[in-house]
Amino acid sequence: MSQSFLDDPISSDDLNRVIQLMRTIGVDLQRYEVKSSRRELSKDLPRTLSAFSNGGGGVVICGLSEKDGFTPVEGFDAAAIQDSLARVCSDSMTPPVRPQIQIMEFEGHSVVVASVAEMRPIDKPCYVTSANMYMGSYIRTGDGDRRLSPYEVDRLVEEHRQPQHDVEIVEQATLADLNGALVNGLLARERRVHARNFAQLDDETALIRLGAARRGASGVVRPTLAGLLSLGLYPQEFFPRLNVSFACYPGVRKSDVSAAGQRLVDSATMVGPVPQMVEDAIAAVERNTRTGAVIDGAFRREVRDYPVLALREAVVNALMHRDYSPLSQGTPVQIDLYVDRLEIVNPGGLYGNVTINSLGKDGVSASRNQHLSNLLESTPYGDGSFVAENRGTGYQVIMSELTGALMPPPEPFDTISSFRLVFERRRLARSETTLSSGEAVRAVVMGLLKDQVSISSSEVADASGRSKGTVLKHINQMVEEGILEPTRPIGSSRQRYRRAGA
Repeated sequence: MSQSFLDDPISSDDLNRVIQLMRTIGVDLQRYEVKSSRRELSKDLPRTLSAFSNGGGGVVICGLSEKDGFTPVEGFDAAAIQDSLARVCSDSMTPPVRPQIQIMEFEGHSVVVASVAEMRPIDKPCYVTSANMYMGSYIRTGDGDRRLSPYEVDRLVEEHRQPQHDVEIVEQATLADLNGALVNGLLARERRVHARNFAQLDDETALIRLGAARRGASGVVRPTLAGLLSLGLYPQEFFPRLNVSFACYPGVRKSDVSAAGQRLVDSATMVGPVPQMVEDAIAAVERNTRTGAVIDGAFRREVRDYPVLALREAVVNALMHRDYSPLSQGTPVQIDLYVDRLEIVNPGGLYGNVTINSLGKDGVSASRNQHLSNLLESTPYGDGSFVAENRGTGYQVIMSELTGALMPPPEPFDTISSFRLVFERRRLARSETTLSSGEAVRAVVMGLLKDQVSISSSEVADASGRSKGTVLKHINQMVEEGILEPTRPIGSSRQRYRRAGA
């Protein structure tokens, strides 16, 4: 069994605490499901067993009535239900579920408690045998069980073997669709680093050996998906949605609207091979975020809302480890920038032995797209380096960069169908308040106006750490200089300011 939130069988104290919580909120919990099962098991119990096994595990409590306020069921036959539950777990589920089943006491009555651990990736999906894999596989959402989509089932099955989507031949493409400069840069590095394997090979043979190209049934050598993505002139000619989609929102939700009625501050679509998409994605974030000034000793240094190297690693990881199966080829990597955070979302959850808990840990790595990962290790990047290190250290780099910028670690969210990484926007450091009042206020004003149409003096005071009186003095000076203009009549208690002429 893989590690889940269930390290040991549930204790009596935990059982009491959980039931009291369910009584308070009136519904089951994400990890706890109550079944009355007075004399026979509830018909939908196998769905819950499947859902807990495919997710992070969970606890089934039989002998309580949810409709009666999570109270013990009169006449509940604990021994019979325990036997029935064990039999269903063994005979009605594929693979069989092996929970720890206990008869426990609660408020003077017996209840049956089954602690279901999450199954190993190689054993998923766990499904109700009579319903088959695609109709009988479930996942836990909130207090209910949702049937997995065919796409999600396929992703779980894919964990049983190494995916090969990245080395599938692109039949419409030819080697002329590869970027000569990128190909030459990649082959030069391979011939230098792995001279015994590549020094004597012609370009075509070397590309085949690296998985960037393959010889088809007709004998013609064509690029693979990995070859096009890493080295192509314009991969989107063949895969229009294998790109990066960027959107900058004026608030903290996609539905928020700015004072000027804007739903989007900026948007862009990044195309081309992976190195180009990464470079353009970073540029899009940078033009929509602040550059702050921190006094470090006797020197002033610039710091960004999101460290560039951390951002680069996150975008590379999203493109390198995303799902490239046919059903996901219409879904781009999405970068969403809000006023308080940055989110990067890619299709396909974490792969192999990598979990949220093991991200960034030494010795824990897995490549869904092993040929693409290897190619990006030798694909030139614009600054003279290469796109990816491919050493399983990308997440460690992200953590290190954020720590160095005095920022919290990113927050990962993983599902079967997608992975999302959330960065909190950098807050102004204390040392930034050591700038002169005028310089600090002006920097904050212009930084805030990158993200929103107008600002208030209170917002500037909160962001700069200056008093409202000090902020108003410098804002009024910026108005006199023609940099800002008020949006309401002078003296209005709801006064805001925008760029002059905006």
